[in-house]
Amino acid sequence: MKLIDGKNIAETVKREIAAEVKTMLATNQKTPHLAAVLVGEDPASETYVAAKEHACKAVGFTSSVHKLPENTTESELLETIKFLNNDENVDGYIVQLPLPKHIDTNAIISAIDPQKDVDGFHPENVGRMVMDLPCFVPATPAGIVTLLERSNIETEGKNCVVVGRSNIVGTPVSILLSRNSKKANCTVTLCHSRTKNLNEICASADILIVAIGKPEFITADMVKDGAVVIDVGIHRIADNSEKGYRILGDVKFDEVAPKSSFITPVPGGVGPMTIAALLQNTFRAAKMRY
Repeated sequence: MKLIDGKNIAETVKREIAAEVKTMLATNQKTPHLAAVLVGEDPASETYVAAKEHACKAVGFTSSVHKLPENTTESELLETIKFLNNDENVDGYIVQLPLPKHIDTNAIISAIDPQKDVDGFHPENVGRMVMDLPCFVPATPAGIVTLLERSNIETEGKNCVVVGRSNIVGTPVSILLSRNSKKANCTVTLCHSRTKNLNEICASADILIVAIGKPEFITADMVKDGAVVIDVGIHRIADNSEKGYRILGDVKFDEVAPKSSFITPVPGGVGPMTIAALLQNTFRAAKMRY
């Protein structure tokens, strides 16, 4: 069993981006600017946005955050979107999800300028991804593909099972890994809560990607010997430790790791790559603008 060190790979990606930023500055180009919109005070969202700001600083990006109260109306949020769409100083931005329930998430995503949509959620970017055209790919799926590629894991001809069909992770990663490309060419099965014989399907996977949002959902009997296991889940579970909690993934790591050829830890696996991929998208957005 070999751990896929997402933290280390993400640091490598960030060093590459930082070198490119230095080149941009040397040719009098503007530093890329990534903005974020945060509505309300969700702790997980605040943690992610803070990590994004730290990563921006590390690679030489400009970073800004537009913090709005929980009771912000949909029309008020749309005004912020309009402002960012027209702000020439902003190369790309994200609207942190989830949004408060009184706001239509699809309406907000659809209002983002596709050329600044570095989360890759706008329908235009999603459509271009499906057609294998240049676009911004959602950060977590892009990070997963990079993890596989930089870990020298063979994907061509492999049986890949994706557990979870969200528009943020499961569906896009299934599309990326089924592409006609040396980095993909998997035979992909996309599973979800209504899938019959889920245990048997998972146990057939050469590459198992789990993004179902349930702590330790995948157990050893659902994984075949030598499988590559990518755990996208992250859950903070209260306990009696000094910190008062522990972090778990969607995979029961202690059981599954001994059966795996490669496996991502939680934390330190997919999470760091999500931010690294977001930085890559922002850098591309800046290059497109200049």
